[in-house]
Amino acid sequence: MNRTATELPVGTRAFLARPRTATLTTLRPDGTPHVTPVRFTFDASTGLARVTTRAGARKARNVAAGGPTAPVALCQEDGFRWVTLEGRAAVTDDPESLAEAVRRYTARYRAAPPAPPDLVAIEIAVERILSLNL
Repeated sequence: MNRTATELPVGTRAFLARPRTATLTTLRPDGTPHVTPVRFTFDASTGLARVTTRAGARKARNVAAGGPTAPVALCQEDGFRWVTLEGRAAVTDDPESLAEAVRRYTARYRAAPPAPPDLVAIEIAVERILSLNL
């Protein structure tokens, strides 16, 4: 199913609120995919997903190399149920954006994320939501 954030059914919103790990797919500079497990948050009201990480992490470097609208996909699954959030991403180290990312992460996972000195947030403007069995 292909939806936008404002069209999400209650069941899909609840599935995305569960404290699970997802995979984040970014593109390396040579165009090949890089897939890594991540914890993330999603604000359906704004259509913004966030992943905290180190600035030097491959996923952050891939997004930064892709420019301010790097294509990415986040996929959370549970057996034969899954939701994929596709959109454009940017890396930020803005203190207010980081504080919001940490606040949302802590609320979702009931623990603060790692706090390396080079902490950044990958902010994903979700353009499409695909799902199965929700």
